[in-house]
Amino acid sequence: MEDEWTPTGWLLTKGERDNHSTRIDAQHPGEQAWSEGNLVRALVHGATYFAELYERLEATRAGDLVLFTDWQGDADERLTGEPGSEVAEVLGRADERGVDVRGLVWRSHWEKLGFTARQNRRLGQQLQQRGAEALLDMRVRTGGSHHQKFVVIRHRGEPSRDIAFVGGIDLCHSRRDDADHHGDPQAMDLAKEYGPTPPWHDVMAAIQGPAVFDVETVFRERWEDPTPLSRNPVRMFMDRVRDLDTSPDPLPAQAPPPPPVEGGTHVVQILRTYPNLRHGRDYPFARGGERSVARGYVKALGQAQRLVYVEDQYLWGDHVGDLFTEALRRDPGLHVIAVVPLHPDLAGLSRPPQLLGRRRAMAEMTKAGRGRVAFYGLENHAGTPVYVHAKVCVVDDLWVSVGSDNFNRRSWTHDSELSATVVDRAVHRDEDGGMHGAYPLRLRLSLAAEHLDRPFDARVDEDEDASLLRVMADCVDPAGMFEQYAATARALDAWHEGGCRGPRPPGRLRSLQTPRLRPLAAALALPSYLALHDPDGRPRPLRRRDTF
Repeated sequence: MEDEWTPTGWLLTKGERDNHSTRIDAQHPGEQAWSEGNLVRALVHGATYFAELYERLEATRAGDLVLFTDWQGDADERLTGEPGSEVAEVLGRADERGVDVRGLVWRSHWEKLGFTARQNRRLGQQLQQRGAEALLDMRVRTGGSHHQKFVVIRHRGEPSRDIAFVGGIDLCHSRRDDADHHGDPQAMDLAKEYGPTPPWHDVMAAIQGPAVFDVETVFRERWEDPTPLSRNPVRMFMDRVRDLDTSPDPLPAQAPPPPPVEGGTHVVQILRTYPNLRHGRDYPFARGGERSVARGYVKALGQAQRLVYVEDQYLWGDHVGDLFTEALRRDPGLHVIAVVPLHPDLAGLSRPPQLLGRRRAMAEMTKAGRGRVAFYGLENHAGTPVYVHAKVCVVDDLWVSVGSDNFNRRSWTHDSELSATVVDRAVHRDEDGGMHGAYPLRLRLSLAAEHLDRPFDARVDEDEDASLLRVMADCVDPAGMFEQYAATARALDAWHEGGCRGPRPPGRLRSLQTPRLRPLAAALALPSYLALHDPDGRPRPLRRRDTF
């Protein structure tokens, strides 16, 4: 244990968050903008998360409180795959037991544009019919969305049981996949490369301890916003016709933060994105917006010396690329590994702008890294691409982010986002003099073990962490993991290029190169990319300075 190590160099202070309208840090002393004494577990895959969420919700009783937000919600998505585990059914049963269930679901854009307005509305309607208060929230910037995905469960009289789930997994179709990556039988349509039941890779963080209070505060600030849920007169009229609830009832008084978890060594900071709404419509809890997600990445990547490991749905744009490029140029020992989707999620007119965004990030990173940057996609053992929806970043095995935000300007400035960043006070010194936290290292190696096809089930005579370290011994060192990923992808790429003859090599990693676009195609895609796919939600002074 390194007693002299502190989280201050990695996490934002209150001043660095730079949001004087929020109360999220009100209970933290001084300039501290984080909580101590937490336990955080990474729940890899939707099936893992949904199974635990189902058990936690079924265990709630009268007087408990359940709060959730969603970007996309499907009332009929089965959390366990069994009848009776549908999202609306489980939450409806809880409310009927006397649990106070509240939800904020993004209203969504028109489904004919590829969005999910009808499904989201159906979830809200079904929950309201069961007595729960689930509201459709369109208090966003033009063209934007509420992209936060989290659930908070607080237990009356038993705060030690309180828990929050934060990450990238919506309560909707296609998310309930597991390590085999055959996809969720309740599937949504993606580009044809992903097949009829798209394999789906995702991550959620389960948080216990005082940080649950901070996540709850995020919900309360949005819920208590007096701004109408929608300003569109057509939507307002249709809501009245459909008898939809549009007026949030007061929440019960917020209970004190849960107690620290015994042995909890995780320091948790909740980071957010809120846009500058303009025209006097700003959030009362984020005047001019909040960009602590972007600021958190800037600070953490500014400390990076050894390895930045990223799994992300989108890795787009000059702003993101420049941040990595600066880090790579500053430290010649730094490596970057990024796992992203092999193909964009949509075909047609949406694909060139997405490829352009990826190119804008990858090209300069690759040039600056000179062999120290690598991009990969995933496939299952049948050769079907796996859609990477995770939003995970591990820096030097000391700082971890799991959230709803992607590596693009939209997530950093334009939509609402929520991320849980963690530094672990259980810090150990490596043989080469570097340091690592137990939680960041465990998460990085767990993800790598799946992608390299290395099972690490706990044995009778060793715990799960010991088994993981034994199986992944050649990946503990960042340079070793960089080479293992490269070797695995080379073997699998060669097997495909050779016509898939002979036994399939182990692993799921496929190499990704910087997309090539003809100059005319890139020029035609640029306006759509800048305006629709990766818009800028910053106030004008920050745009002029090009800062967050």
